[in-house]
Amino acid sequence: MTIADNKKAFFDYFIEDRYEAGIVLEGWEVKAIRDNKVQIKEAYVTIKGDELYLFGAHISALPTASTHITPDMVRTRKLLLHREQIDKLIGKVTRAGYTLVPLNLHFKGGRVKCEIGLAKGKKQHDKRATEKDRDNKREVQQAMKVHKR
Repeated sequence: MTIADNKKAFFDYFIEDRYEAGIVLEGWEVKAIRDNKVQIKEAYVTIKGDELYLFGAHISALPTASTHITPDMVRTRKLLLHREQIDKLIGKVTRAGYTLVPLNLHFKGGRVKCEIGLAKGKKQHDKRATEKDRDNKREVQQAMKVHKR
């Protein structure tokens, strides 16, 4: 079940490969995510040392959160992947000019997972072409609906 999508990532980047990563979360964050108090529109994945971190994901604290904690809504969260996957991603990002973007957050087996994409940035003309294709597809679908009536 999808919790949050990053639609902007598909507009700004060509997604070449996808990976599913676990996230290290605190208890109040899991409760807030279950209540859909999360957005990853401005989030990105950074590399520190030999580990991956989700930076800029905004998880709003619930008003019923515990009083003995001070929630940091945009803290950096560690992503969990297999070592060979991490090494492959770090190599691609450092050598080949790729970037890592979070695509969505979803539940899998009661745990929150983050799907990250290995992406290349789009140029302005690529973005215009994507928008044009999307508009054409929408017009065709509307014409089909009118034709069916």
